[in-house]
Amino acid sequence: MAKPIPRIGSRRNGRIGSRKSARRIPKGVIHVQASFNNTIVTVTDVRGRVVSWSSAGTCGFRGTRRGTPFAAQTAAGNAIRTVVDQGMQRAEVMIKGPGLGRDAALRAIRRSGILLSFVRDVTPMPHNGCRPPKKRTCIGINCVEINIEEISREINDSMS
Repeated sequence: MAKPIPRIGSRRNGRIGSRKSARRIPKGVIHVQASFNNTIVTVTDVRGRVVSWSSAGTCGFRGTRRGTPFAAQTAAGNAIRTVVDQGMQRAEVMIKGPGLGRDAALRAIRRSGILLSFVRDVTPMPHNGCRPPKKRTCIGINCVEINIEEISREINDSMS
């Protein structure tokens, strides 16, 4: 049986996942992904490495409240607070998605004191891509009533 490879840094010696010293980040990119159910705010440096992130769900909002503008504003504030402490002064903003939190998150970013070089909408738009699902003909209880009325009309039309 093979011997196990000894670990150089064991858990007893100290924290393995200890964070590096906070590095100074003068410029970054703020990505806002706003869906109907949640809003995710990610702050990266210029090379694309994630520095900080937050979402409406991690801020304590659950269920339908995650998609609200207030939840998006809180998430943006939480994500930006940590990078302002690290010295971020300028940022570019990329907004993606159709959600309600788009404008509220942008308002919170503007209020934080970071200078925005530009705001870009990067929502993916299909150029007649996938075929959409077929239209729903019956919704709820009215489905049976509509079908019976249509059938009776067709029978009456065919008899006359």
